Amino acid sequence: MKEFSIEEINHYMNEAIQEAKKAEAIGEVPIGAVLVKEKEIIGRGHNQRESSQLAASHAEMLAIEEANKKIKNWRLEECHLFVTLEPCVMCSGAIVLSRLKSVYYGAADPKGGAVRTLMTVLEDDRLNHQCEVYPGVLEEECAELLTSFFRTLREKKKAQKKKEKNE
Repeated sequence: MKEFSIEEINHYMNEAIQEAKKAEAIGEVPIGAVLVKEKEIIGRGHNQRESSQLAASHAEMLAIEEANKKIKNWRLEECHLFVTLEPCVMCSGAIVLSRLKSVYYGAADPKGGAVRTLMTVLEDDRLNHQCEVYPGVLEEECAELLTSFFRTLREKKKAQKKKEKNE
């Protein structure tokens, strides 16, 4: 059962979108996440793989790590993750291991989504923990961030190739 009103869900997802915009501002894929406990944000993260050169620097992983430090506990049992893109296998594994109560995500990930698209890690009853899943929160806004980012990236690459060809 959802513990938040539609307004609260949208508020937290907008906070995740703000994190995604931070990633985009530093040239990272625009994915953002916030972790909420008792209606307070206790963890934030945005993609930092390129800037950190660490494979695990996904938004979800960074938000989980910040929350662990803040509450001084690896268990995040009564916590809720809001993330702009469906979590991957690594992040889904961390979500299960940290025992999050629920995950709200924006856009589905057809190439790497491990919540509902390619796999169903968070709801797999063979694992020691399952998570409530709420997909499609502000889906259009979340998807547009990614679409726009990759469109711009392709345009830049095309312009660079054209420039190199003319030199």
